[in-house]
Amino acid sequence: MIRSITTICLLVLCFETAFSQVGGESTYQFLNLVSSPRQAALGGKVITNVDYDVTQGIYNPATINVEMDNQLAFNYTSYLGGIGYGTAAYAYTIDRRTQTIHGGITYINYGSFDGYDENGVSTGSFSGSEAALSIGYATQIGYSDFYVGGNLKLITSKLEQYSSFGAAVDLGLLYLNENLDFNAAVVVRNLGSQITTYAGLREPLPFEVDFGMSQTLEHVPLRWHMTFENLQEWPIGRPNPARASSDLEGNQTQEEVSFFNNAFRHLILGAELFPDKGFNIRLGYSFRRAEELRILEQRNFSGLSFGVGIKMNKMRFSYSHARYTSASNASFFGLQIDLQ
Repeated sequence: MIRSITTICLLVLCFETAFSQVGGESTYQFLNLVSSPRQAALGGKVITNVDYDVTQGIYNPATINVEMDNQLAFNYTSYLGGIGYGTAAYAYTIDRRTQTIHGGITYINYGSFDGYDENGVSTGSFSGSEAALSIGYATQIGYSDFYVGGNLKLITSKLEQYSSFGAAVDLGLLYLNENLDFNAAVVVRNLGSQITTYAGLREPLPFEVDFGMSQTLEHVPLRWHMTFENLQEWPIGRPNPARASSDLEGNQTQEEVSFFNNAFRHLILGAELFPDKGFNIRLGYSFRRAEELRILEQRNFSGLSFGVGIKMNKMRFSYSHARYTSASNASFFGLQIDLQ
């Protein structure tokens, strides 16, 4: 087991030397949004769930497995400022040899906006939306405990009169230790490019590398999750101008983001109580979200998220609650149907 975990860690270290962009520095940012209420409740990015959760295949294709066969899922989030987005996923097992094919859709609608020209004259209302269609597949590497998977994604975006089309792939590597009920995974997301640009300017995609581990405890019905996000970028923290300090002479000193502060911003923790039962309780904490939304001398619990899952016959309902701005919270709703 130690040798296998070491192999995965070495792969992560190799990917960490890559260069990438995070929020605001690339196009198609919606590709890295939370894909399901379960993922949101466990902190926002979980890449090691290998079970019935068919939506998991959208984020890490290596988790595609036969338990997802004929599972259909719909998820919706009432996001920020009237923005709504959702995902849908379905998987079908052709046979034991070919294994399982997975399909997913991610869609975001930015709502309606009032347009004005440079003179302040109204030009009417306009809207914006983006969508991505993915096809994924995973397979076992020989007779080992390792699985590899990939998603091919076609991306379309329309913002006012401008539109763009792109293509990308996600690659995932998964390690399963059934004796210890331990999983580890690394996923490389959004390797691709714009095929057509908005206005002649080619922009990079939101490339991301994540590494995660999870395990079910032996004598407690709880599965813990630990995810390290955005490993392709260091440092990930940026000084917040609102936290600058001033001395008696009016000289300002910008906030300093320490090494350990940067390290913790990559970390997400999650726990799922009763993971194999018909009722689940889920908790998560994102250190990066907590730090970026932190308000001095005020406690707002920004990094926390929680949710529940309920199974009724052939349907599973999920709900999660999380804070993504200091002004409002977000609710995530999900329905999964067993079509067998």
